[in-house]
Amino acid sequence: MAQWNQLQQLETRYLEQLYHLYSDSFPMELRQFLAPWIESQDWAYAANKESHATLVFHNLLGEIDQQYSRFLQENNVLYQHNLRRIKQHLQSKYLEKPMEIARIVARCLWEEQRLLQTATSTSQVPSLSQTSSFYWLNKPTGNLSGNDMEQKMKMLENLQDDFDFNYKTLKSQGGRIFTSAELFSPRIMDNFFFFPLELQQIVTEMGGLLTAMDYVQKNLTDEELADWKRRQQIACIGGPPNICLDRLETWITSLAESQLQIRQQIKKLEELQQKVSYKGDPIIQHRPALEEKIVDLFRNLMKSAFVVERQPCMPMHPDRPLVIKTGVQFTNKVRLLVKFPELNYQLKIKVCIDKSRKFNILGTNTKVMNMEESNNGSLSAEFKHLASLIVTEELHLITFETEVYHQGLKIDLETHSLPVVVISNICQMPNAWASILWYNMLTNHPKNVNFFTKPPVGTWDQVAEVLSWQFSSTTKRGLTIEQLTTLAEKLLGPSVNYSGCQITWAKFCKENMAGKGFSFWVWLDNIIDLVKKYILALWNEGYIMGFISKERERAILSPKPPGTFLLRFSESSKEGGITFTWVEKDISGKTQIQSVEPYTKQQLNSMSFADIIMGYKIMDATNILVSPLVYLYPDIPKEEAFGKYCRPEAAHEPEAGGDSASSECVLDCF
Repeated sequence: MAQWNQLQQLETRYLEQLYHLYSDSFPMELRQFLAPWIESQDWAYAANKESHATLVFHNLLGEIDQQYSRFLQENNVLYQHNLRRIKQHLQSKYLEKPMEIARIVARCLWEEQRLLQTATSTSQVPSLSQTSSFYWLNKPTGNLSGNDMEQKMKMLENLQDDFDFNYKTLKSQGGRIFTSAELFSPRIMDNFFFFPLELQQIVTEMGGLLTAMDYVQKNLTDEELADWKRRQQIACIGGPPNICLDRLETWITSLAESQLQIRQQIKKLEELQQKVSYKGDPIIQHRPALEEKIVDLFRNLMKSAFVVERQPCMPMHPDRPLVIKTGVQFTNKVRLLVKFPELNYQLKIKVCIDKSRKFNILGTNTKVMNMEESNNGSLSAEFKHLASLIVTEELHLITFETEVYHQGLKIDLETHSLPVVVISNICQMPNAWASILWYNMLTNHPKNVNFFTKPPVGTWDQVAEVLSWQFSSTTKRGLTIEQLTTLAEKLLGPSVNYSGCQITWAKFCKENMAGKGFSFWVWLDNIIDLVKKYILALWNEGYIMGFISKERERAILSPKPPGTFLLRFSESSKEGGITFTWVEKDISGKTQIQSVEPYTKQQLNSMSFADIIMGYKIMDATNILVSPLVYLYPDIPKEEAFGKYCRPEAAHEPEAGGDSASSECVLDCF
C-alpha cells in the first residue's frame, strides 16, 4: 500500500502530527494530488546533487501540469485555482534552488515514515497496548488519573460506615441467637458479604492500575526520555535540533499527579482498616505492598525527571558545546519535568565538577529552581559560571544535586551533564571538539569518563554523517555524497565502497595524513572555520565544490570550454585555504588545467574571495592582462555568480602580483 494511503488510515492523534509537517513550502494539497509520483522519486539523492534536483523539479512542474489538465476536464475550478497558485509559488521560490525543495520533500517523507513506524509499533503492543504513554496520557480524562477509583472509594467509605455500624451492633448483642430472617436480611447480607467483595475488587483494581502505571513509566523513562537524551547528544554535535521537552514534561507531570492521587486513595484504605477489620481483610494483606509500590514509582519518576536541558556551553562558541575553557564563562540549564507549582522556589540546586576531585567554580554554585526564568513556565534553573579548573586531557562530569520534600516524602535528586572537555587555550579547541564528536557519535553511556582510555573505532557511515553535520549545523548546506567520498579517500585511501569501513580515533584526529604534517581533523576543522568566517555566502549558494579528487577535477573540467573554473579547498594548507582551477588552451590548442596558489585566512582578511575572483588577471602570451576565469562550473557566468558579493570596482582591479609566472601553477601542487 502506498505510504500516503497508509497515513490516511491512522488515528486522529497521528493525523494531527502529520498536518504539522506541511506548510506553504511544500503544501499538503500537492502531496495529496501527486502522492504516487512523489513517492517514486529519490528526493534524498536530489537533495545532494544539483543536476538531479533540477531534473526532478522540472518533472514536478510537468506532473502539476498533467494534474491540472485532469481537473480541467472535470471542471473542478477550485482545484485548478489551487494548483495554479502552487505552481507559481514553487517556480518563484525554487526555480533557482531546486535542491532546497528536494530537501524539504525528502524530510517530509522521512518524517511520514517515522510516524507510520510509531503508529505501527504502538498498535502491536499486546493486551497492555492501551497503557502506552501515547494512549493513556493523551486521553482528556486521563485513564491513569484514578478518578474512577476515587468514586469507588467514596462508595466504599459509605459501605464501610454501614458495615462498621452493623458489625459493632451485632457484636454488642453478645450471645443473642438471631433468627434466620435476621441473619439473611438484606441489611446484614449487604454489609457482611457485598462489602468485602467490593473491597477485594477495589484492591485488585489498584494493583492492576499500579501495574499499568509501571508500564507507562518505563515507556516514558526508558524509551521516550532515553530517546530524548540521545537526540540531545546528536544535537550537541551538529545533528537535527529536535530536543523540545515540553510534551515529555506534560506526560511525566500527568503521570506524577496520578501517582500522588492513587497514593492518597491507598492511605484511605488504611483509614478504613482502622475503623474495623476482619479475618482475610484484603487491606491488611495488600495495602503495605501497594503503598511501597506507589512510593517507589513516584521516587523513580522524580529522579528520572531531573535532567540537564541545556548542556554546558561557552556563549562565544554556541556551536561547540561541552568544551569549557578555564577562566571563561559557560552556561547550562537543569529542569525538573514534574511541573508542580508548589515546588516553585523550593528546590535548591547545588553544582560541582567531578565530585571526587577538587575542581572550583567561581561564583554561585547553588541556585533555586523557579518557573519565572523559563519561557514556558517550566521548573528550571540556569547556571552561569566562571570555570577555574585544573586542565587535563580527561573527560569531566558536571553534577547537579537537590532534595525534594513533597507530601511527606524526601527524595534525593541528581543529574549530570554529558562529559565535557576542559581546555586552557582556545588553540586546543579543535582537538577538544574532536573528542566531543567521537564520544557522542559512538556511545550513549552517560558517565563513561574513561572512554578515551581505549577509544572504540567508528565506521565511515557514522563519521560521514557527523562530518556533514559540522557544515549543515552552522551553514545552510551539508556535504554531498561526492564531497564525502573525497574525504573518505583522504582518510582510508582508494576504495570502491567505503560503507562499513572502520576508522580509528588515531586515524581521525592524531595521526598525520599521508605526505602531510598534520592530521585529517586539524585540516578539516580549519576548512570549516574558513567557510564560516570568510566564504559562508558562497558556500551556501553551492558555488564551492570544495572537496574533489584531482582525477575527478580533471575529468569534469577537461571537456569544458576555456575559462571554465571551479572552487576547491587546498589539500596542502594546514590552516585552511581555498583555490580555483580553470581550463585554458596553450599555443598548440592543447587543453591545460591550471590552478592558483591557495588563498588563506590571512589574505581573505584583507579582500573577499568574491573580489579576488572578479579581479583576478594574468598576463597572456602577448603580455596583456586578461582574466582566465569566465564561467563557474558547469556554465554560470562569473558576474552572475559573484557580482553581488563583491565591490563594484573589484572587477577592474588586477590581482596583486598576478602574472602567469607567479600566480598560476599546476593543479597537483595544491
